[in-house]
Amino acid sequence: MTDYVQEQDMEIEALEAILMDDFREIHSSESGLNTSSRCFQITLSPQDEEADDSSPSVRLALIFSHTEKYPDEPPLLSVKNLRGIQAGDLTALKEKLEQEASENLGMAMIYTLVTSAKEWLSERFAQDGDAENADEDEVAKDEIIVPHGEPVTIETFLAWRERFEAELALERAKLMPDSALTAPKEKKLAGRQWFESGRASAKGAASIDEESDEDEEDIDLDDDDFEDDEEDMLEHYLAEKSDASSHSSRRAN
Repeated sequence: MTDYVQEQDMEIEALEAILMDDFREIHSSESGLNTSSRCFQITLSPQDEEADDSSPSVRLALIFSHTEKYPDEPPLLSVKNLRGIQAGDLTALKEKLEQEASENLGMAMIYTLVTSAKEWLSERFAQDGDAENADEDEVAKDEIIVPHGEPVTIETFLAWRERFEAELALERAKLMPDSALTAPKEKKLAGRQWFESGRASAKGAASIDEESDEDEEDIDLDDDDFEDDEEDMLEHYLAEKSDASSHSSRRAN
């Protein structure tokens, strides 16, 4: 005659040794099972999260109680959400465990059911994690900005600044009077030599005649108008690079 009580006690001792803190006895009123016999709760999480120091994303409790003739008849089973598991998933898992219990009659089966529940958790919620990661990857791809044009380096900026200063000098030359550009280069005379040569009086008289004959508009050249600091040059340079990149993109299209 089978000693069911002895077999049940031996299984409880084995489960306590294997599961340790995840295994505990609870009062029948907490179990949700229709029994007054001893009830036990096993805390489960996905297998790949057990070694993690952080809290698992999902967790459930497998609750069981031995029936009078267990293991020749299935145990009473219940599953309870502890974190992140929907009611529909709990129903599906309970049905799966009850089916496996029926297939394992005649032998101690609780640890087999525990292993099956952990595998189910891993498979079920690993799929959700993969889907979430795929969505995050897609969002990350959308947020990537692909740079266009030549990257800005010290060498390219200095080369551009030389061209910019040359263009600036040309613009300044255009604003200068023609006489300043075409006058011959003469050897400089000292103040006394200039006065004794008579050039000073002649130049003064010529200046008076020119002012009486025609009224030329004075051109006020302010060097401050042409001075840019390196920060303004860099902004101007980047703007040119951006326009050039846009123009290249339109030509490519």
